[in-house]
Amino acid sequence: MDEDEVALCQIDRQTPRERRHEAILDAAETLFIEQGYDRTSLAEIVRRSGGSLATLYELFGNKQGLLHAIAVRWCGDTMAERAGRSADSRQSHVETLMDYVRSECDTWRSPRAIALMRMLVSECLRDRDFALQTYRDLHLPFIAEVTELFAGWAEAGEVAIDDPEATAHLFLSIVSGDTMLSRLFGVEDGIPDEDQIRWRLQSFFIHFGIR
Repeated sequence: MDEDEVALCQIDRQTPRERRHEAILDAAETLFIEQGYDRTSLAEIVRRSGGSLATLYELFGNKQGLLHAIAVRWCGDTMAERAGRSADSRQSHVETLMDYVRSECDTWRSPRAIALMRMLVSECLRDRDFALQTYRDLHLPFIAEVTELFAGWAEAGEVAIDDPEATAHLFLSIVSGDTMLSRLFGVEDGIPDEDQIRWRLQSFFIHFGIR
């Protein structure tokens, strides 16, 4: 079964409410990217997706809630795709971590992801509560995922990691560096590729005994 067939099966299993939820998110994301977050009205989203404003408010609260839901969905899709890449339990720990690197590289090169990140940053600067919610729901799940990975390896005696959470933060900072900032500013030069990031991580791998 290919990816399109899997997607169709998933849609078939959705309830009408779930299909409406996804239709609104799809319409909102498309319009936000096409014409900008601030210039998109809820009425336009309803016209594009069908349904009613009442349903939109019930499901998402407001436009900010829509943006947050789009970001959470994107984050979930990214994590699921990464899990699929790491399904082979026979691969080395280094290659498992390089799957995270590939995911980050895909993000840096995705116009959709960068457009979404710019909208999130702009809204976070305007609303501290939204910023904290975004940090909790987008950044911390990634840290938790890598922390759990490091903790499991450490418990099995396979790596020399004494603080899995701190190590997860360090890993992300080495991988990302200032790349996301450069992408948000539209600077294309200097975006590292997979081999360059692998080079950055050599000292990290050696220090923690990751093989």
